[in-house]
Amino acid sequence: MLLSMGPSSGLTVVIPAYNEAEAIEQTITAVKQALTGIKRQTEILVVDDGSSDDTAAIATGCGVQVICHPINSGYGRALFTGIEAATYDTVVIVDADGTYPIKYLPDLVSLYDRGFDMVVGARQGHHYDGSLGKRMLRVIFRFLVEFASGRSIPDINSGFRAFSRAPVLAVRASLSSGFSFTTTITLLFLLNHLFVGYLPIPYNKRVGKSRVHLFPDGLRSLQIIITAFAQYNPVKLGLLLILLNLGGNLILVILSLGLLLMERSFWVILAMAWNTAYLIMGFTVLALMLIRHKGRISLSTGRSPQAGSTSHGSK
Repeated sequence: MLLSMGPSSGLTVVIPAYNEAEAIEQTITAVKQALTGIKRQTEILVVDDGSSDDTAAIATGCGVQVICHPINSGYGRALFTGIEAATYDTVVIVDADGTYPIKYLPDLVSLYDRGFDMVVGARQGHHYDGSLGKRMLRVIFRFLVEFASGRSIPDINSGFRAFSRAPVLAVRASLSSGFSFTTTITLLFLLNHLFVGYLPIPYNKRVGKSRVHLFPDGLRSLQIIITAFAQYNPVKLGLLLILLNLGGNLILVILSLGLLLMERSFWVILAMAWNTAYLIMGFTVLALMLIRHKGRISLSTGRSPQAGSTSHGSK
């Protein structure tokens, strides 16, 4: 049974776009086709994030609502603009670069209607694997988020997902304006014990050039994850930092014993630097723990679970 009639019974599809003139028309066409199989009122919002090409004009010509940022403000900011402007509480986000198989949109919404607060399209395939650097960062971030939440997370930052907009609007101050936006909402939903499900999907080759900057975007993601970690599960974070510190010191001892050609003072300085860095990190975590009761936000979607849906969780 669907939700009661009204704005919450409809569906808004938000498409963030920055210089996506090559793929925006086919993305909109695919979304329109997918929506024909959904028994809801629907709307499509394209958020043009300060594009310098014809993205906005092409999207407007497709007969959908287009919201334009005056300047490029970031992927997360574009998503939030669309989520904030959405008529309906149920929102689906999908990138405009041709990477996501939009034909799975009805399946995403169908799973969401079983009582989940968010359903994520979990990417698979060699196009998703990416470079060695991306794979390494993905493994690190996935470990941290799974350790913090105690849940298995097949894909922490997929840009194809359906969710209730209410909890996202509640945590605006905590959201990233960059590519870390999706990582943030995944973590916040899980840490607030909301129902998150996953739908395996293939992942296509991107149309055009990727705008993800590995180091700065990865650093922002790490900052967000650690901050949320400290606010919601400081004991686990403290344990993780202690284990990492002990592991680092053990490695230094082993190296210092094995590489006798180097001066002993070198290893002393290195050990001091390592432990000083951890001391600074420890004070940072303590500060975050002290403000957790002021900064922590309890999320609630206001959705009533469907009959028989209480056993559902992330797969």
